[in-house]
Amino acid sequence: MAARLADWAAHEPEGAALSVALKPPSERTALADQAQVEAWVRGWRSLGLPVGATVDWETRSWKRIGQQEVPVRLRLDGPGAVAAFGGGVPRRDWTLLVERVAHLRENLGASPELDAAVRRHRTQLVGWDDHAFRQVVEVTRWLVATSVRGLRPRQVPVRGVDTKWFASHRSIVTDLHAAATGSRDLGLVEADRLMRLRILDPALAIGGLRDLAVPAAELATASMRPCLVFVFENLESVLAMPDWPRAVALHGSGYAVDAVAGLPWVADSRVIYWGDLDSHGFAILNRLRAHVPHATTTLMDEDTLLAHRDLWVQEPAPTRAELPTLTAMERRALDCLRAEGDVRLEQERIPWSTALAGLEDAAH
Repeated sequence: MAARLADWAAHEPEGAALSVALKPPSERTALADQAQVEAWVRGWRSLGLPVGATVDWETRSWKRIGQQEVPVRLRLDGPGAVAAFGGGVPRRDWTLLVERVAHLRENLGASPELDAAVRRHRTQLVGWDDHAFRQVVEVTRWLVATSVRGLRPRQVPVRGVDTKWFASHRSIVTDLHAAATGSRDLGLVEADRLMRLRILDPALAIGGLRDLAVPAAELATASMRPCLVFVFENLESVLAMPDWPRAVALHGSGYAVDAVAGLPWVADSRVIYWGDLDSHGFAILNRLRAHVPHATTTLMDEDTLLAHRDLWVQEPAPTRAELPTLTAMERRALDCLRAEGDVRLEQERIPWSTALAGLEDAAH
C-alpha cells in the first residue's frame, strides 16, 4: 500500500482506485462456526466507511442455511479513500506525502523526474520531521540557484549542513537537483578517495613508508613496480599481512574495488583477490575482473567453504546479479553457498594460519 500511495502522490492517474476481494466464507465454514461468520458480516454492515469507500454485497443461496447476503469486495475510489480506510500510519503518511510533494513542486517545479524522485525516496519523505525535510529542499534550491564549482560540501552556507550531512543526503539531493535542472552534477568538489596500501617488501617502501592511505590519483603515480598485488575485501586482512618479497597488499573497499584498475603498475603485476565467500564477495570479484581481467583468487572455492561449515553465517541480502567473469571453480562455490541457503563465510573467520597457507599456495 505504501508504494501505491507514493505512486499516486507523485502522479495520480485518472480513475486511481483499489479493489480488495473480501473472500466471504463458504456454507461449510458458516455451518462450522455460524456465530463467528454472523459477527464478521455484522462487522462489515456496521463499519463506518470514509468518503470514496464502498462495499459490494451478494446474495448466496445455501442449501442448509438459505439465502444470505455477504460482503464480497471493498472498493476504494482514489488514494484519499485508500489512506483514510487504512487509518493510522497510512493516513498520516498519505497526508504528509501530499503536503510535501506540493511543497517540492512549488519550489523545484513539477516534472516526471520529480515524480520519480518522490517514488524513489518516499520512505525518507515521510520519515523526516519538518525541519529535516525543509532543510533538504533549502539545500537543493540553493544548489539550483548558485554556482558551487570548486566548493566543498562544508562550505554550503545552510545552517546545519556539513560533510556528514551530505554523505547521508546526497542521493535525494542529487535526484531533486536533476529534476529541477536536468543535471546530476551538483558541482561540489568531492573528497579524494583514499586507498589503503601496505607495502610488504621494505625494498619497495615509498620514502621509507610502508603503510599508507593515499588518494587514488597520487598512488597511481607511485614509481614502485611490485610483481605481486594482493587485493583484499577487508582491511584487517591487509593489516595482518607479513613481509613478502616484491609484493604489496591493497584494501579493495568492497564495491570500490574498481579503483585498483586506475593504478598503472597493477596492469604489469600478478593480482590475487581474496574476498568474503558470499554472493557479494563474488560480485565484487566480478567488478574487479571487468577492469583487471587477469586477477585470480584464493580461498574462494567450494573446498574452503565446506571445510569451515561451523563458521558460516546467514547472508542478510544476497545478490542475484549475473557474474559473467567467474571461473568454473568460483561458480561452483557460488552455487554451493546459494544451495546451502545463502550462507556466507566471512574472510576474518578463516583461521589466519589457513589463510596464509592459501595465499602462499596462490602466490607460488
